[in-house]
Amino acid sequence: MADEAKPRRIKRRRGNTLERWEVEIVKGMIHRGGGFTNDQDILAYFTRPTRSINHRLIGEIRARTKHKNVKPASDEALDEFLSTWPDVDPGTGLSARGDELLIKAREAMIAAVHTFNSAGLMFRAELFITTAIVAWTYLLHAYYKREGIPYKYKGKQTAHGADRYWDLSQCISTGKCPLSEGAKTNLRFLIELRNEIEHQSTSRIDDAVGAELQSCALNFNDALKGFFGKQFGLEKRLPIALQFVSFGPDQRSSLKTASSLPLHVSSFISAFEHGLSDDQVKDPAFRLKVAFVPVAAKKAAGSDVAVVTVKPGSDTAQEVGEVIFKEVNRARFIRKDVLAAVKEAGFPKFGPGDHTKLMQELDAKNPAKGYGCQGDYKNTWVWYDRWIERVLEHCRQEGARYR
Repeated sequence: MADEAKPRRIKRRRGNTLERWEVEIVKGMIHRGGGFTNDQDILAYFTRPTRSINHRLIGEIRARTKHKNVKPASDEALDEFLSTWPDVDPGTGLSARGDELLIKAREAMIAAVHTFNSAGLMFRAELFITTAIVAWTYLLHAYYKREGIPYKYKGKQTAHGADRYWDLSQCISTGKCPLSEGAKTNLRFLIELRNEIEHQSTSRIDDAVGAELQSCALNFNDALKGFFGKQFGLEKRLPIALQFVSFGPDQRSSLKTASSLPLHVSSFISAFEHGLSDDQVKDPAFRLKVAFVPVAAKKAAGSDVAVVTVKPGSDTAQEVGEVIFKEVNRARFIRKDVLAAVKEAGFPKFGPGDHTKLMQELDAKNPAKGYGCQGDYKNTWVWYDRWIERVLEHCRQEGARYR
């Protein structure tokens, strides 16, 4: 579907070691003796898929050449550890305590996608963005922790005195961030969009940012598998989504009418995209657009496949490309068409003079605004659907003035 964001691999450093609480447990085991006289037996309690501990470390703790000042765990703490071991996620084998950040990251992204796909919800994009930002923050914290990279703000604490860890903006701004530029651009877009809508009421923005949300989810899964292993991918937990609608012209028209963007959101999107190069905008790690074309299988074996992978350069790929080109070619309107659409929507008093005034106030012919473009005939300016939606929004805001 897309050239996924391939995370840059960095050789593991200090992450393959024991945490302080684990050293306490190891010392408690050594102090207790019995079944814990063999270093290899003790090691079995602390090796897991995301971390490989060398048995030499247990020997160094036993010989007191490392962690000399750490006290052994109490009998009660050791008994509690043994009684709950192995405390793991049954689906992945991740340690509930040792891999807590990674487990939270996976669960947060699963929750984000489930929420967006839930039937009946009206403000899915906002819920997805908020939860996905949490997921990405935990994922990068887990990565930095494993790599031994400090990810706490120096000298900053919460109101109750706890350490403050990096937010997502800081996680992707550091030079040690392993994500591709496209993935980071996608996250910056979602962070800024979250900040724009966090304390304001918005209309539905799902359709306007769906391509960016799709890239966000795919980038996360690629990074998750690239950093920690393919066995932790989310494909099995999040199968293909089914829906009860096939989109034709009538459905698309209804969606556009129902989901016109509020001005502050559309302005933010235009400003953000205006600051990107053509290559950045086209990067599927930033925004992924997919077209689904109905396929009538010729063979029975192929009729059960819901998603078909098409080989680039094949006749089928050429046919699909032509269909996509025809589908996404944007409709264009001259001023007369705009006025007719506004009149049909119930605003007959909005005339040519009003149109010119609004166009000038909004600098609507600025290509960066995304309202229209220069036409092919005698330098005629043509408008997109988005401009009609903006004009209708203006008319609605003016109450009875144009009715």
